Amino acid sequence: MRILFIRRGWLYKTVLWLLIVLFLIGLGVLATNEKHERVFAPIYQGSDKEKKIALACNVFWGEEYIPKMLEIFEDENIKITFFAGGTWVEDFPELLKKMDGAGHEIGSHGYSHPHPDRLSKNGNISDMQRAEKLIYDAIHKRPKLYAPPYGEKGPAVLKAAQEQGYSFILWSIDTIDWQRPAPAIIKQRVVSKAHNGAIVLMHPTDPTVKALPEMIKQLKSEGFEFVKVGEIIEGIPQNVESEKRKTYK
Repeated sequence: MRILFIRRGWLYKTVLWLLIVLFLIGLGVLATNEKHERVFAPIYQGSDKEKKIALACNVFWGEEYIPKMLEIFEDENIKITFFAGGTWVEDFPELLKKMDGAGHEIGSHGYSHPHPDRLSKNGNISDMQRAEKLIYDAIHKRPKLYAPPYGEKGPAVLKAAQEQGYSFILWSIDTIDWQRPAPAIIKQRVVSKAHNGAIVLMHPTDPTVKALPEMIKQLKSEGFEFVKVGEIIEGIPQNVESEKRKTYK
C-alpha cells in the first residue's frame, strides 16, 4: 500500500506539472496569435486625451480652389495636411510648393488613384514610389504619410505601405464633400461629430471652401486646436488594430 501511495503521489505531481506546462504553452500560442493579429493597420484618429483636430485634404483635382483654401488657413493661422496625388503633382508642382511653403504637411495619395485592393503588393509599391518621387522632386521632402485612394485597406496595400515606411492614414470624420453638398451641410457634418483626435477628410471643392471659415471658427470656439495629421497621430501605434477604435462616419 505504501508503494502504491508513493506512486500515486508521483503520478499526481507529474500530471500537475504536465498541466502547468500545457497551460504555459497555451499562453504562448495565444500571445503569438495575438501578435499575428496585431498587424500593421490603418490609423483613423489621434489620441482622445487632447482637444486637437486635423484636417486631411486629398488632392487629385480641384486645384482652382486651393489658393483660396491656403488664404483661409493663413487667415485662421492653422496648418493642415494635404495628401497629393502623383499625376496631380506632375501638372501642378508649383502649387504643391506653395502648399509646402505655407507650412502645411504633404502626404502621399498615390500616383494614379487606382483601386489599391485591385493591385498586388508590388503594384501598390510601384504606385507609391512614383508619387513619392514626384513629391520629393517638387519640395525635396519625402512624404511620411499615405492616404489610400477610396479608403481601401486590403492586405496588399497595407503591406506595401508598411514596407515603404508610411503611416497608413484614414479618417474618423468624412465631409463627403466630393458630392458637393451645401456648405452648411459640410460644416454640420464636421461640427456635430467633432471629437478629440479627429482626422477630418475633405477635398478641394467650392462648397468646402465656403464652409471652411465658419467651420473653423465654430471648432475654435469649442476649444479645438488645429494640428497636422503627423502631429495628431504621434504616439499612436501603427501595429494595433485601430479599427476597434470608435469612428464617427
